[in-house]
Amino acid sequence: MEKANNDLIKWKNIIFEKLGALFGLLFLVIVLSFISPYFLTVNNITNVLQQASINALVASGMLLAILTAGIDLSVGSVLALSISIGGLSIVNYGINPVIGILIVLAVGAAAGLTNGLLLTRLNLPHPFISTLGMMNVARGLALIITNSSPVSGLPGWVQFIGSGYIGQIPFSFILVIAVVVFFHFFLNKTTLGRHIYAVGGNPEAARLSGIDTKKVLTWVYTISGLMAAMGGIVLMGRVNAAYPNAGLSYELDAIAAVIIGGASFLGGVGTIWGTLIGAMIIAVIRNGLNLLGVAASLQTVVLGTVIIVAVYIDVLRRKKA
Repeated sequence: MEKANNDLIKWKNIIFEKLGALFGLLFLVIVLSFISPYFLTVNNITNVLQQASINALVASGMLLAILTAGIDLSVGSVLALSISIGGLSIVNYGINPVIGILIVLAVGAAAGLTNGLLLTRLNLPHPFISTLGMMNVARGLALIITNSSPVSGLPGWVQFIGSGYIGQIPFSFILVIAVVVFFHFFLNKTTLGRHIYAVGGNPEAARLSGIDTKKVLTWVYTISGLMAAMGGIVLMGRVNAAYPNAGLSYELDAIAAVIIGGASFLGGVGTIWGTLIGAMIIAVIRNGLNLLGVAASLQTVVLGTVIIVAVYIDVLRRKKA
């Protein structure tokens, strides 16, 4: 009897950890469907998917940082710097748009690599410091090179990335699904992906087992910068402009998506599918509050409360473990 009870508790914990965020998302959808007649319309659902796409891409990189018990505060500023340089290259200097998009990705990866090297080569005590510095440097550079002005007039196919559709589905969300599938394979089937979990779970044990933790962390922050730039490409296409103030507070949304999706600030726990669901939850909450006419300031309070609850749930889960 005792073994049966233990097995039941074990399965309840597994279901709660793996499907808790999904159940939360479904609950929100059902509640908002009853509260607002406009929520489950096709136009609104596609709008929610587009809203979630940018955050989901940025949060994919943030997930890697949090899996290693770190954080990347620079993603919003890196996004702005990447699209500012890419937008200027395409619009002002006439560079081929394909090359311009590659420039955006290269700038994001370079900024992320710099974060990783600052952390691992200068032996800074925590990624909070290196990424906080990069947050200010990248934002300042974006403002300088654009003279604090937006760059508009992007080619149609760049706009398609952020605002185009394939059938009824936004292309940006199809891109997100492709990225999520890739990250699922990367984290679960590759050596580097397994090392990321190992470094987050127990860095000292990972080091003693022969894992080059500095190399792993450098890769983590490089990928985080790359994903911030990819989110920037979607944003740039959606608004048909690159502007230096893009991405303000995006790091907070990305962190929220990762934590709501079941990851832990202590590292070693989290999935890319959970992060996607977390990004969807944030988009649904914001969309629902907009439909209900809730003020933007109060929306910030609600989202902050959701984050606190998600972290507290993680603390309880860790205590039980």
